Amino acid sequence: MYDAGVASQSTASARELQRVNGHARAGFRLSEGSTRLANLYQSGAAKIRLPKVYDEPTTAVLINTAGGLTGGDRLSLEFHLAVGAHAIVTSQAAERAYRSQTGPAKVTAKFQVGAGAKLEWLPQETILFDASNLSRTIEADLAEDAGLLMLESVILGRKAMGEKVRSVFFRDSWRIRRSGRLVFADDVRLEGDPEVFLAGPATTSGNLCVATLLDCSPQAEDHLNLARSLIGALPSDRVRAAASAWNGQLVARLTAVSGQDLRTALVSFLTGYRSAPLPRVWHC
Repeated sequence: MYDAGVASQSTASARELQRVNGHARAGFRLSEGSTRLANLYQSGAAKIRLPKVYDEPTTAVLINTAGGLTGGDRLSLEFHLAVGAHAIVTSQAAERAYRSQTGPAKVTAKFQVGAGAKLEWLPQETILFDASNLSRTIEADLAEDAGLLMLESVILGRKAMGEKVRSVFFRDSWRIRRSGRLVFADDVRLEGDPEVFLAGPATTSGNLCVATLLDCSPQAEDHLNLARSLIGALPSDRVRAAASAWNGQLVARLTAVSGQDLRTALVSFLTGYRSAPLPRVWHC
């Protein structure tokens, strides 16, 4: 069986190593009151599957058939929602960034959400292994009354597996525009030993599992009390979280002692915030 973790530690030169180059895009439209697939393209390791769902929005499941990412890998994802469509995009499993010897792995995601449409971007967590190097960019263009709910969570080493991350490079850049105007920008850069740069109270007080939720919709500010009540129900000895809202958007940040604590908190928070269960792949 191919083991990406072992392969990423190979001393072979970059010219001798196979690299992931995946591209997937999908479009959705509203037809007879239901959201339906309008177009689909996939190449390389990037795949999209559309499971049957009942009484839930159309759901697209992302799969990286390479099993993870390492230096030099490239993944490009695009989703377009036409007027009135509603779709959820999630992932089959956690994404993994393995040890890199040849520069960063790069992931780009682009969303276009039309008038009255809503995209829920709810992938499972990204796990950063020791000496990994990952650069990710997310861009969204929203119509004036479109909605975007997006989550990204990161785990720096799996505590239950006894993993230690001594060095990591991770860069994450979000740019959200509404009717062409930049309404949200967020940049995160993690470099070095996470037990050092995350130790202080201004970062995560030593927690190595973090998540950011963005609700960018006309009703987002109205949900602040709900978000804070859901945060208040989380176990404060295992999870730290806060939420704020302004200018038509709500942001919640969570940190946790372990990956399992973070996942449990996210399932509880998102189920309550969305008033709906998470996609089934989250529970597999």
